[in-house]
Amino acid sequence: MPARWEGYLKRWTQAGLIDHAAAARIRAYEVQQGKAGGLRWPVLLALGLGGLLVAAGVLLFVAAHWDRLSPATRFTCVTLMVALFHVAGALVAERFPPLATSLHAIGTVCLGAGIFLSGQIFHLQEHWPTGVLLWALGAFMAWALLRDWPQAALAAVLTPMWLGGEWLEATQRLSGGGIILSEGLILLAISYLTGILPDKETPVRKALMWLGGLALIPATLLLILLRDGGFSFRWTPSTLPLSYQVIGWLAAFLLPLAVAVWLRRQQAWVNLLAAAWVWALGTTILSRAVVGEGFLPFLWRELGPYLLCALGSVGLIAWGLKEARKERINLGVAGFALTILFFYFSSVMDKLGRAASLMGLGLLFLLGGWLLEKTRRRLVARLDAGGS
Repeated sequence: MPARWEGYLKRWTQAGLIDHAAAARIRAYEVQQGKAGGLRWPVLLALGLGGLLVAAGVLLFVAAHWDRLSPATRFTCVTLMVALFHVAGALVAERFPPLATSLHAIGTVCLGAGIFLSGQIFHLQEHWPTGVLLWALGAFMAWALLRDWPQAALAAVLTPMWLGGEWLEATQRLSGGGIILSEGLILLAISYLTGILPDKETPVRKALMWLGGLALIPATLLLILLRDGGFSFRWTPSTLPLSYQVIGWLAAFLLPLAVAVWLRRQQAWVNLLAAAWVWALGTTILSRAVVGEGFLPFLWRELGPYLLCALGSVGLIAWGLKEARKERINLGVAGFALTILFFYFSSVMDKLGRAASLMGLGLLFLLGGWLLEKTRRRLVARLDAGGS
């Protein structure tokens, strides 16, 4: 949350009461004081875990006594559950802002439970994506009022969850929807991950960076596992109509790119290259009925995912070097290591004997891990040398 003095400082500067040099000195002093009086990581960890435990305890308590409560009591509990934490957060905002941030985050989490429990109380029509939409709107409203990064993170998670839920409901009896959804999630994860820039390191951007970094590799694995519908959402022989395909592909690519433009402005052109990579990766998991039975289609289907994942990992490392972001280098190295490991398990290990395959796996871990870690440290050291 921005400090209150920031607003006053901006107003005084615009009114001409102080000049820009004095404003810069005041801002530097306040930032330094904030760092000196900042909380250490054990306190922040305790606040985060405490918030999660309190939210889980409240939800479990309500669930345990749910059948014994009347509808009026149920709705009262739901309302109090949402309001209580926000009121408590407002009361402690001046004395302990980090605690207020945790309490407001718990209140927004409880809002989601309250929405779905209210639907159960009043026997509303079942369409769960609408409940997620209301939850996301609540998170956006909380973010607009509080400017806390947990509210922005919740909105950033709930919004694609709502869109993905609507897509799953619309395509539940059709095949091919999982590919479009997975590609959209990969590109959105990249947009979140690269939203933080050297001159723009706000708490909200850091939260988005963490969300993107945690989601990128699982979303990529999900796309690859959709090969031939082997791991698809409610797979049936039907195919998506052309209108669904157009709407799905436009949303899967344009919406994440719009997020990238919002976060990166002119530097979002690199995300276009990432979008081309995501599209190419999607072509490697198309069915044989689409790409044919020739040697080149077979080679592309068998080796294409590994080649593109390795290329994407190297590209992410280069992107991190270009914009001086260590997390992209670390994630790129991890992605490259996982690509080599999956290639060994799927294409090499079954062609060797038991002893040879185990020895090869051991050498892969020992030598490959050493080389990758050595390369990662060299790249990070290059960033540190360039920054100093």
